[in-house]
Amino acid sequence: MTSLFKRMSDIVNANINDLLDHIEDPERMIKQIIREMEENINQCKEGVITAIASEKRLFRELETHRHHAQEWLQKAQTALELDKEELARSALKQKKEIDKIISGLEPAWESAQATSERLKTQLRQLEAKLTEAKLKRSTLIARQQAAQARHQLHTTVDKLQAHWETQTCFNRMEDKIADMESRTEALAELDEDRSPLEKEFLDMEINKEVEAELASLKIKIPKQS
Repeated sequence: MTSLFKRMSDIVNANINDLLDHIEDPERMIKQIIREMEENINQCKEGVITAIASEKRLFRELETHRHHAQEWLQKAQTALELDKEELARSALKQKKEIDKIISGLEPAWESAQATSERLKTQLRQLEAKLTEAKLKRSTLIARQQAAQARHQLHTTVDKLQAHWETQTCFNRMEDKIADMESRTEALAELDEDRSPLEKEFLDMEINKEVEAELASLKIKIPKQS
């Protein structure tokens, strides 16, 4: 019975939040706590039932002896009314023997009664702790699911952010290529604008060379008279 008291006291006095603050997987831990508490509650119920049964048995035995003591007292009174003093004396002796038994049973019953009451109180406290643990389990599961959803959301956002950054990079590259294309087109337009002028200078150079060669030939060929 002492070990039962201690086991119940340890569980009742345990702070579930303190236990969960020092573990890595609170949900798994609280499930284990609930299983252990349910096992202990079943064991404690057996202990409480035994204590209550013992207390009731002692009470019935005590009441039986009290009833017998009262009967012997009535017999003694009846004997005196009939002037049978010796018979009354014998009846009172029987009552005294029963009174001794009652004197031993009363403290035993009171102790058993106190024990059963303490056990019932602690059992109710333990059941309240079990309810608290089950509520805590539901809260933890909800929090874990919410945390997983937030994690998934952050992961998705990170992926989208990476996609946006890649898209931005492509956009910048596209802008640079478009700029290069525009510059090339501009240079081409400038080249087209310079082509007639350059052609004129080229024609001048060719004509100059032709005239020079013609003059050279005139010198080499004698004039006819």
